[in-house]
Amino acid sequence: MFELHSQLLQDTVPLGQFKLSLVLLHKDANYPWCVLVPRRAGIREIHHLSEDDQQQLIRESSHLSEVMTSLFAPFTMNIAALGNIVPQLHVHHVARFEGDAAWPASIWGAKPPAAYESDALEKRVARLQASLVGEGFESDANQDDGLSGQGYTP
Repeated sequence: MFELHSQLLQDTVPLGQFKLSLVLLHKDANYPWCVLVPRRAGIREIHHLSEDDQQQLIRESSHLSEVMTSLFAPFTMNIAALGNIVPQLHVHHVARFEGDAAWPASIWGAKPPAAYESDALEKRVARLQASLVGEGFESDANQDDGLSGQGYTP
């Protein structure tokens, strides 16, 4: 059974889900930063997914990247699947800007996470949810996303 890793529960806010993946917003306000997590139990790497799931993940990642590019107009999108700390497969999508908190280096460890002010967080969540339509995106909190009982509320 799929369960979201505790570190992802702690570090993110749910936006909704695509056919395959949960869509999460990272709580670090230093960067526009979303995470896709395929809802498959025990998967650590993209090549562990079925071929159909691999293709679906690419479609979802591309759609999320297009939306983030449209909303934030970054210099570049950094997309990475790292499993050094959180072994559950998850794909980071970070909009990067020349002169951002870590530019041009990697965001990891460059600066302590900055918390969103509650109004700014609500606005970012609403803006992303409204823009993610397509590719089967659903933001309905009542969906079976594998998060029930984990203390994770949208």
